[in-house]
Amino acid sequence: MVMMISFGSASANDDVYSGFPVTVKGYEGDKTTSVGYTGQIARHVLHDSLKKLASSGNGEANEELKSRMLSYFEGDEAGHEILAPKTKGPFTISQVKVEDISKAKNLSGKTFKGTVTGMPGNMTGPELVAFWIDKASAAEKGFDATNGYDYGQLISKFIMGAVSYNQAVDNYLDELLEADKKPNDKPYSDGAPYTGKEHAWDEAFGYFGTPAHTLQLTAKQVYDINKLGSTADKAEDALVAADFNKDGKVDLKTEMTFGPAYYAAGFDASVYDTGNATNYLHAITQAFLDGRKLISSAKGEMLSDDQRAELKDLAQVIAVNWEKVLAEATYKYAGSVYKDMTKLKIITDANGDTSKVFRDYVKHWGELKGFSLALQAGKDNLGETATRMNRLIGFGPLLLNASQVVDIDSSGNYVRDQGPDWGEYMLHMAKIQKLLEDEFAVKAKNNAISGDIENLAKTLGSGTGAEND
Repeated sequence: MVMMISFGSASANDDVYSGFPVTVKGYEGDKTTSVGYTGQIARHVLHDSLKKLASSGNGEANEELKSRMLSYFEGDEAGHEILAPKTKGPFTISQVKVEDISKAKNLSGKTFKGTVTGMPGNMTGPELVAFWIDKASAAEKGFDATNGYDYGQLISKFIMGAVSYNQAVDNYLDELLEADKKPNDKPYSDGAPYTGKEHAWDEAFGYFGTPAHTLQLTAKQVYDINKLGSTADKAEDALVAADFNKDGKVDLKTEMTFGPAYYAAGFDASVYDTGNATNYLHAITQAFLDGRKLISSAKGEMLSDDQRAELKDLAQVIAVNWEKVLAEATYKYAGSVYKDMTKLKIITDANGDTSKVFRDYVKHWGELKGFSLALQAGKDNLGETATRMNRLIGFGPLLLNASQVVDIDSSGNYVRDQGPDWGEYMLHMAKIQKLLEDEFAVKAKNNAISGDIENLAKTLGSGTGAEND
C-alpha cells in the first residue's frame, strides 16, 4: 500500500508543499493528491533511531545490540519501533513504529556506493557504516576513548550526506530530471497516483526533511521543532509551530524537522549570534515548492525542454545551498575542535583532569569528520579539495599521547602512529576553515577561528606533520 501525504486539501497551498492534485492520465484510484514522500521520512526516522542505538552500548561486545543496529540500517522487515524522535512532554508525536509512516525501508540500499577515501580500508559507504556499527556495539555509549571516536556522531553525520544529500542531488534532482527518465506523461509505477517527475521531485524534497509548511515558519521555529522545544517551557511553542493541521500532535510525515533541514535552519537562525545572514532553509524549500508547482502545471503531459531547463535551474539552487549547509557544518565543527584543543592544552599544562573536555573534543571531531565525508557524497567530485580536507582532518583525532589512527589492519583493528604536533593539528583546523571559505564561500561561519593562517602558524608552530599542502 502506498501511503500518501495530504493536509486534507486537493489543491496546492501557495506556500505549503501539499495538496497537489492527481494529474496521471486515466488514474482510477481513490487518491486526491499526488504528493508522496513517506519512504524518505521513514529513512530519517531510521537514521535518528540508529543514532540513538549507536550511543547505547556498555563497553563490551554485544551481538544483540549489533544485530539490532544492523536491522535499522540494513533490514526491510516491519515492526521497527521509533526510538527517536519520540514524544517529549506536550510535544506529542503521532507515530510509534516506522511502518506507521511507510512500509518497510532500509538505509543501506540508499547509501553512497562509492569508496570513502577519507577513512582507511577502501570501504564503500554501506561497508563503512556497518564497520562503525560493529565498533559502536562494543563501545561505552558509543565512545571509544582509546582511538578517539564517537560512533553516534560519525554514523549520523555521514548518513546525512551519504543517504539524504546523495540521493537527492545525485539521483532525483540529477539523472531523474532527464527526459527519458521517469517521464511526466506516465505514472511513476503501475497504478500510482503520481507521475514519474512528480514523485521523483517529491522524494528529493522528503530527503531534505523539512515541515511541509516551512515557508510559514521562521528558521528558529523549524530548528526548535527538531529539538522538540529542547526544554519543557519551549516544548509547547515548538508543538504549536509544528502542528499545522491543529490536531494537537506532530505528524512525522509532514510536520517534523529532520537532520538536513535542522542544520540549514540552525545556520540561518545563527545570524543573531554572528551577524552573517544566510537563507539556506527557505531558499531550498522555496525552490522545491516552485519546482513542484511547475511539474503539476504540466497536467500529466511530458515536460517541455524549457520546463525541464527551469526545473534543472531550481535543482541547482537546491544542490548549491544544500552543499553550503554541509560546508558550514564542517566549518563549525573544525572551530569546535580548535576550541576544545585550546582548552585541553591549558588543562594538561596545569596537570588537570581532561576527561570532560576530551569527551567534548571526540564528539566534535566525530561531527567534523562525519560532515566532511557527507560533503564528499554529492554529485560533484571534489577532487583536490576532498584530498586536502581528508589529509588535514586525518583518520582520527590527535590524541593526548600524540598518536593518531593511521590505518585499519586485516582484522579490522585500528593502527595508531605518531601524529602531528598539538599546535600543528590546531593549525589544521584553521586551514580547514580557510579551505571551506575559499571553495564553498561559507557565510554563517559559526565558531570562526580568529587570526589568519600565517599568524596562527607562528603562534602554534607549523611543523612538518602528516598534512602537506
